[in-house]
Amino acid sequence: MQLYNNLSAKERAELIDQAGKERLTISFYKYAKIGNPELFRNHMFLAWDKLDVLGRIYVAFEGINAQLSVPADNFNAFKEHLDTISFLENVRLNIAVEHDNYAFLKLKVKVREKIVADGLNDDTFDVRDKGVHVDAEKFNELIEDPNTVLVDMRNHYESEIGHFKNAITPDVDTFRESLDLIEEDLRAHKEDKKLVMYCTGGIRCEKASAYYKHKGFKQVYQLEGGIINYVRQIEEKGLENKFLGKNFVFDQRRSERISDHVIAQCHQCGEPADMHTNCANEACHLLFIQCDSCKEKMENCCSTTCMEINRLPHEEQKALRKGQGNSNDIFKKGRADHLPYKKDLRNIFDTLSKTQ
Repeated sequence: MQLYNNLSAKERAELIDQAGKERLTISFYKYAKIGNPELFRNHMFLAWDKLDVLGRIYVAFEGINAQLSVPADNFNAFKEHLDTISFLENVRLNIAVEHDNYAFLKLKVKVREKIVADGLNDDTFDVRDKGVHVDAEKFNELIEDPNTVLVDMRNHYESEIGHFKNAITPDVDTFRESLDLIEEDLRAHKEDKKLVMYCTGGIRCEKASAYYKHKGFKQVYQLEGGIINYVRQIEEKGLENKFLGKNFVFDQRRSERISDHVIAQCHQCGEPADMHTNCANEACHLLFIQCDSCKEKMENCCSTTCMEINRLPHEEQKALRKGQGNSNDIFKKGRADHLPYKKDLRNIFDTLSKTQ
C-alpha cells in the first residue's frame, strides 16, 4: 500500500505534459473533530492518489486544510469522494481565478497539530462560535460603512501586493502574531465598531472571528470564502471590485491578478512591481519582490553575494551549503536588511487613525 510520492517534481511535470489535460486549482478547509488524523490522512492519500490529485493538505484533530489541483476530468469523482465523508459533504470549494497545471507537483497529506498555526489554546473559547459570514455584496456594503474597521488577516508579504481599499494591514510575519496585535490596538472599538475581516480563503478568519468574539468584540464579520470566493462572486453578480492588486497564493503561481493596480514596489530598485520570486541561491532562497529589469540584472538573486555564489559550479555550491542550513533571511519574507526598498514597518494604530 503506497502512502507516499514515488515521483520527483520533474517526473510529475513530464507526466502532466504528456497527459495534456487541464487541471483545476482548488482550496477548501473545514473545522471538525477528527478522532484519528493519521488514519484519516492515509485514507485521503489513497483515494486522491488514484484521482491524480496533487497538492498540500494538512490534517489535524481540529479539521482539514487543503490546497490542491485535480484533472478537470476527475473533478466530479473528487467531489463525490468528498461527499462520502460526513463533515465534508457539500463543503465549499474555492476554485482559483487563474489555473496553472504545475501549481502543485506532489501530493502531500500531512498530519499537523493544527491546520493553521495560530498559537492559541482553543480550550479557552468555543471555535464554533464564529463571526457572521457575509457574501461579496454585503461585504462591499460593510466596508463603506464609517463604523466598520476592515482588517486583513494575512501576513505582510501577502497584503503588500494586494488588499482591499481602506484595509488595515498588520505588519506581521505570521498569523499568530496578528491576533494579539489586532486585539490590543482595536481594544477601544470592541463595542462601537464592526470588525470585518478577510483572508485568502477564509480559514484564518474562521478561527480569528471566534477568538475576537471571545475577547469581547460585539460585531464580528468575515468574508465568506475569502478573496478567492469574493472575486468569483463579483464576476458572477457584476459587483464593484474593491480589491486592489494581486492575491498572494501558496503554490507555484504565487499570486493571482485581481485588479490592474500595482501597489507594491521592487525591493531592489523601488520601481512599481508585484511579482514575488525566490532568490536563485538555494542557500538563501529569500522570498522578495523583483521587477523584470532587476531579475535580468541580478540573475534572479537578491544580492551580489548570492549572485556570485549562484554562478559557482553546482558541486561547489553544495559544498558551501553543507552543514549550514538555510540563511535566516528565508524567514524574513522580503525584509532582509540588504534590500533597500523592503517594506517599511507599519503601525496598525496609525493606519486605523487615517481611515476614521
